[in-house]
Amino acid sequence: MAKSASNSLMQTMKRFIKKPWEITGPSADPEYKSALPLATEYRVFCPATTKENPAVPASLPETVYDIKYFTRDQRRNRPPIRRTVLKKADAEKLMKEQTFAVSDFPPVYLTSAVEEDINARGGGYQH
Repeated sequence: MAKSASNSLMQTMKRFIKKPWEITGPSADPEYKSALPLATEYRVFCPATTKENPAVPASLPETVYDIKYFTRDQRRNRPPIRRTVLKKADAEKLMKEQTFAVSDFPPVYLTSAVEEDINARGGGYQH
């Protein structure tokens, strides 16, 4: 029974303690330092705690810092977009007032007739 207990202890030790030639990678180097910080080194100060209180000027109105976002937001600083809703009668009136000339449209690309080559291979289109 004592032999089995010592055997079990040796097996456990073999899992955790390895010979130097069995360790591979950067941890085999004697100058290897673990990159994981200790719990006491990880976050010494809470992010919410400040070391000193900020000094915000509040005595003169022109030096008071304005923290409102919308006053600095340039997207909201534009004039409003004018939108008009057209009724059917308004659209018909605009269509009657609008007249188009031939010169208002771009010229047609194809201005001559297409000539078919009868002597093409296979005699042109096959029936």
